[in-house]
Amino acid sequence: MTRWLPFPLLFVALLAMWLLLNQTLALGHILLGGALALCLSWAMVALQPDRVKIRHPLTIIRLIFSVLIDIVRSNLAVARIVLSPRLRKHPSAFVNIPLELRHPYGLAVLACIITATPGTLWVGFNSATGILTIHVLDLVDENSWIDTIKSRYERRLREIFE
Repeated sequence: MTRWLPFPLLFVALLAMWLLLNQTLALGHILLGGALALCLSWAMVALQPDRVKIRHPLTIIRLIFSVLIDIVRSNLAVARIVLSPRLRKHPSAFVNIPLELRHPYGLAVLACIITATPGTLWVGFNSATGILTIHVLDLVDENSWIDTIKSRYERRLREIFE
């Protein structure tokens, strides 16, 4: 069954969406929607990512809590900057961080963490050198950002994925 229909739930969802968008249950639309859903579910086989092997599942919980704490802290800091711009003493800047993390899923999670944290933005990653470039809204100390990314996030992501 999975060889002919590799993603049955996707097939059903696509067919249902097709029928809802066309607002009909005519046989022609059912056949056309079914053929389209079948072709798209076969196309998803090529896009299916490799399976991830999670090494330390409990580290995920610690990572989630530290990310949530950092997001709350950053929200308060950015709110202070936005509501009182004259209190802003430090310029925004780019920070280059050397990473040892090379796992694509780990890098994707790190990109989500950095971009989801207010006041920071993932700018780029050079895979040849392993240099991550981020933008920080209120840069006080570049070394503290490097230490934070490497010790709080990279170390835990390496435990999880590598």
